[in-house]
Amino acid sequence: MDFKKHLEKSWHLTLEHIVPLILMTIVMVFTSIITLGIFAPVIMAGYMQAILLMTREGREPKIQDIFSQMRLFWPLLGFSLLALIVISVGTAMMVLPGLLIGLAIAYGCLYLVPLMTDKNLRLTDAVRESISLSLKGNPAEHAIVVILFMGISWIGSCTVIGWVFTEPLATVFLMLVYEERKSELPLQQKEE
Repeated sequence: MDFKKHLEKSWHLTLEHIVPLILMTIVMVFTSIITLGIFAPVIMAGYMQAILLMTREGREPKIQDIFSQMRLFWPLLGFSLLALIVISVGTAMMVLPGLLIGLAIAYGCLYLVPLMTDKNLRLTDAVRESISLSLKGNPAEHAIVVILFMGISWIGSCTVIGWVFTEPLATVFLMLVYEERKSELPLQQKEE
């Protein structure tokens, strides 16, 4: 995988669509805060789908796109709560198990939301497919994708203003990688 190419393309696409991406990110943050995080997973699904369409078709993202995946509210809320409980139990046992569980979820479920929005997969099928995409090829290469995605997001998360600029960049990067990984699937898996 050519990380430099993906990062450069992410940078150019983000700059090309910077105003709508920033507006979407601000609305996503405020909506998540106002709803105490309850709508955060489903709003992030709409956000990712809008960015996926931007990277794939050149479609201009719109603020209303973040509300386009409300059909996924219950599955994503359930998954998020389950992940939170499992990580909390692991952290309560000792910090290390919670950290390892969180990293395993981040590694295996990185493509969960794009698969649910792009391919209309149910939660369990999306988890299975995401794990398959994550383990396909060189596992260290996928670990670098996770580190880059989370790192870019975390760099900006020190301040809200920084996050408003880095979150779109990180998500564009992830969607470009998702498109490449998805295109590498064997033909029989694509048809399923």
